[in-house]
Amino acid sequence: MATTAPSTPAAAHGAGDRPAPARADHRRLALALVLVVLALVAVTVASLAWGARQVDPGEVWRALVDPVAGNNDHSVVRNERVPRTLIGLVAGLALGASGALMQGVTRNPIADPGLLGVNAGASLAVLVAIAGLGISTTSGYVWFAFLGAAVAAVVVYGAAQVGWEGATPVKLALVGAAFTATATSVTTVILLTDRRALNEYRFWQVGSLSNRPLDVLVTLLPFVGVGLLLALASGRVLNALALGDDVARGLGQDVARGRALVVLAVVLLCGSAVSLVGPIAFVGLVVPHLARAVVGPDYRAIVLLSALLGPVLLLVADVVGRVVARPGEIEAGLVVAVVGAPVLVYLVRRSRTVAA
Repeated sequence: MATTAPSTPAAAHGAGDRPAPARADHRRLALALVLVVLALVAVTVASLAWGARQVDPGEVWRALVDPVAGNNDHSVVRNERVPRTLIGLVAGLALGASGALMQGVTRNPIADPGLLGVNAGASLAVLVAIAGLGISTTSGYVWFAFLGAAVAAVVVYGAAQVGWEGATPVKLALVGAAFTATATSVTTVILLTDRRALNEYRFWQVGSLSNRPLDVLVTLLPFVGVGLLLALASGRVLNALALGDDVARGLGQDVARGRALVVLAVVLLCGSAVSLVGPIAFVGLVVPHLARAVVGPDYRAIVLLSALLGPVLLLVADVVGRVVARPGEIEAGLVVAVVGAPVLVYLVRRSRTVAA
């Protein structure tokens, strides 16, 4: 079922009005989706069963469908593991899809949602809420994190849009890096001068699925839903942009409008994920490369598969963090970083150039 890999995604996979993917590509995508869904089911069961207290899968099922009052295993499953598993599923989906969008819209193989300054903006906003307003609960942080992520993306995209070329991939990367450096510097200054803020902030900043209230997830679900719909609808635009802005315009794409919609999807998805679990890095970087290796360069398939692979990676990291450090746990953000950092080094060494 091997296919010939073209030089660009759109060239082989239907940029603009070009033909749809070949039948072999459809079979490959269908097989990949089946395998990833099975992996997602398996890791979801593991997330409910494994941890500091191991629960038999049969007992997990009884806890879900017929809980017994006073049963400690049932209480652990329903009150602790179900919320963190649901949060991991949604946050992983958002991080995976937004990572694929960022790599597509910037034509940069080592891009992730943080490239737009989203993580830095959310972190700074949370710290301002802690140090300036005295907020000390996750449900209190959430809207500040979302607002900070949105403001960061708007500032970066607006600054990159200035000039006759508009928001080109290079300008987005440069402005995003400048914004991230500035926000990080301000964050560091606040942390160095406010010990109380440091103690509160460090638990959110490391990235974790634990102690996240389920009502926050319910509140953010509409944003994730809209962002996912925009992401899935962006595949054709990303395929065209992969050929370059001039060719994309020649294929009938409104480049500025398409890029703005992709950025909006990134803000909704990544802003929601950061609000839920903190600034977890590398999920949005690693997952799209895994998807691309399986289904090829068509962004319609990459975005979909990345959205499913994201929660697999995030939940695996969370389960590993709980199992290797019993009876305590290592936060999922740290476990993902252990995996993601070597992958980033490999990608940097492998990529001779970054598309402009």
